[in-house]
Amino acid sequence: MEKPQNNRPSFETIYLRLAREIAARSTCVRLNVGTVITSTDYRKVLAIGYNGNATGLPNRCDRNEPGNCGCLHSEENAVINCDAPRFLEKIVFVTHLPCIMCAKRLINLGGVVKVYYADEYRSLDALHLFEQVGIAVEQIAYE
Repeated sequence: MEKPQNNRPSFETIYLRLAREIAARSTCVRLNVGTVITSTDYRKVLAIGYNGNATGLPNRCDRNEPGNCGCLHSEENAVINCDAPRFLEKIVFVTHLPCIMCAKRLINLGGVVKVYYADEYRSLDALHLFEQVGIAVEQIAYE
């Protein structure tokens, strides 16, 4: 991770903070998650996403069952919102380690070279999956 100079926050810190701010829009009652997808030079935000119900549906979970509340995941919404071509390299910032299905969605987005996250998810299966396809993963703390 880039070291801050003269008290300047690193880009990694800035985009993880942005993911946390985006997560505040989540309507999920169990867990608020935010995702930011950027270019590798950090000059462009390519997409954002937060977890919640589909557009036009009530801003609440469909069910109270953990892991099956019916909300779209933040990574899923970010992938839907990302219109960058597959060949363009991307960096993903997520408040929480993605679940296995969102890891697969990020892999299929194409061009993802690194995933930064702050908090662990209840399953760490995504770490192995990202390793299999050569996507670097780094956990960093909020500053």
